[in-house]
Amino acid sequence: MKKKERHQLLRELVQQEVIQKQGDFVDILQKRGIDITQATISRDIKELQLIKVPAQEGGYQYNLPPEMNYNISKKLARLMKDAFVSIDTQKEFVLIKTLPGNAFALGTLIETAKYQEVFGCISGDDTVLIICRDEDSAERFQRRIISFI
Repeated sequence: MKKKERHQLLRELVQQEVIQKQGDFVDILQKRGIDITQATISRDIKELQLIKVPAQEGGYQYNLPPEMNYNISKKLARLMKDAFVSIDTQKEFVLIKTLPGNAFALGTLIETAKYQEVFGCISGDDTVLIICRDEDSAERFQRRIISFI
């Protein structure tokens, strides 16, 4: 199961069931035939920013984070100032290098912003490959990103 599919499933689970601990996620997914480890669930919880809230039956349960109205541009600017290493383009591709551990967050912010120029992006640990709609879009997007630095 791909990460995006798993994340969607976890979002649905916290809305449908009372999940009090990471092991509950593991048990439910394994009953559905999905081989998963507690370590993977732990990373998913962090990436999804799941929070624990009081449960009606007592104790706490996982829930989705409250809707955050944050300014994506401000977050992008801060991340770029803190973690930017380099940027380059080739045809419709833009490649951004970051300090290790920052590319995933950068890719997520870029996708969340839904820039017209961007078709999609692939994030690693320290590299984000942004696929733009055409060469002109790539150049515009590169200028947009440089403006955050």
